Amino acid sequence: MKRKIVIAAVTAAVLVGGGAATAVAFADDDGHDRGSRSSVADGGTARVDVKEAIAAAVRAVPGTVTEAELDDEDGGLVWELDVYGSDKARHDVTVDPGNGKVLGKHVSDDDDDDRDRHAPRSVRVSPDAAVDAALKAYPGTVTSIDLDDHDGRSGGAAHWEVDVRGKDGKKHELNVDANTGKVTVDRSDDNHDDDRDGDDD
Repeated sequence: MKRKIVIAAVTAAVLVGGGAATAVAFADDDGHDRGSRSSVADGGTARVDVKEAIAAAVRAVPGTVTEAELDDEDGGLVWELDVYGSDKARHDVTVDPGNGKVLGKHVSDDDDDDRDRHAPRSVRVSPDAAVDAALKAYPGTVTSIDLDDHDGRSGGAAHWEVDVRGKDGKKHELNVDANTGKVTVDRSDDNHDDDRDGDDD
C-alpha cells in the first residue's frame, strides 16, 4: 500500500514538474514578444543599415528613436532600438538586420534602466542626420547611435554618440552635436594596437 502511494506521489510530482518545465520551455527568457529569430547568424553581415532599422522601428512604434545598436542575441545578429513612443512610454524594438522585419517590441519595464524617465530633449539633428554627418566624417558602417541629452562632458549639450566601423578597419567613436550636427572624435581605437601614422585621433 505504501509503495502505491509513493509511486502515485512521484508520478504526480513528475507530471506537475513536467508541465511547469514545458511552460518554461515555450516562454521567452525575459517574457517579451520577440516573434522569431534573426535571419543573420552571429558574425554575419547586416544588410539593413541603421537608418533602415530606425525606419522599421518607428513604423512599428511611432515616436522618437533615442538609441540603436547592432548586437548579437541568441546566436543571431539584431538591431536593438529604444523608442520614446508617442504614447509617452519607452519601447524596446528588435529588428532583423537581414530583412528589416521587426522581430519583437515591448514597453520597457526595466527598473534599472539607465534612461531617464522623462521625454528626450527636443533636438534639431535627427538620428538619420547624425548618421549622415558621422559617415561623412568617417566613411564606413554605423554600429550604434545613442542620444545623450544629459552628459556633463559636453557641457550639458545634447549630442548623438555614434560608433562607426570605418573602411580603414578602425572603430571610431564620434559625438555629433544634436543641435548643430558638428562631428567631434570621442576616441578612435586601432585593431592592431599600433599607431602607424603617429596620430592619436
